Amino acid sequence: MNPDALLSLKDITVVRGGQRVLELDDLDILRGECLVVIGPNGAGKSSLLLTAAGLLQPASGSMLKEGNEVYSGSLLEYRRRTGLVLQDPLLMDMSVYDNVASGLRFRGMPGKEIAPRVNTWLEKFGIARLAKRRARSLSGGEAQRTSLARALVLDPDLLLLDEPFSALDAPTRARLLEDFHNLLQQSHVTTLMVTHDLNEALQLGDRVAVLLDGKLKQAGTPQEVFNSPVDTGVAAFVGVDTVI
Repeated sequence: MNPDALLSLKDITVVRGGQRVLELDDLDILRGECLVVIGPNGAGKSSLLLTAAGLLQPASGSMLKEGNEVYSGSLLEYRRRTGLVLQDPLLMDMSVYDNVASGLRFRGMPGKEIAPRVNTWLEKFGIARLAKRRARSLSGGEAQRTSLARALVLDPDLLLLDEPFSALDAPTRARLLEDFHNLLQQSHVTTLMVTHDLNEALQLGDRVAVLLDGKLKQAGTPQEVFNSPVDTGVAAFVGVDTVI
């Protein structure tokens, strides 16, 4: 086991609807890194994310958090220490402040401790001025900033992102990507993101993993993956004509 890994997935097989959708020999998510998993639609990215979230139990294999098997341990405690942000923000019909505070309140944190944490993350995502705004009146970018703040205010051990920027228009997406990249650099929260967008992988990923047809084909730094794809399948996906 890699001593630097927060989460290790070993010999994972995921079956959905009677079909094998993910066969993963070995994948580590290292402490403090942002690992971006890229692949086309149907590659198994969402199945990988749901497995890592503790929401989809694999048919076989093991998922270890700091050496402890997740699916035979306390799943509730694991999920409590994991943040999940989806493409659709799925905000509740309440204010921005109350949405960001909702997880802390659910966990019974005293109100005097909630306010400074919520206000800190509202400031970090540039939405403090929207604190009293109802969620239904937000733009797409404002809603996703709220969703990200709601996840990070919980101080998760692991942050999971399912294509959170794909539904945004280009200018909004570019601004949020830059702000989020800066926050990751500051906070060093361990992050696993899945996307089909290569630019997002290049901008955010400390490492990049390529998933094709439910199998991990290559993992490494963005430069390694994009400059030296291991086979023609990876080369075709990342847009490289020559395989070294």
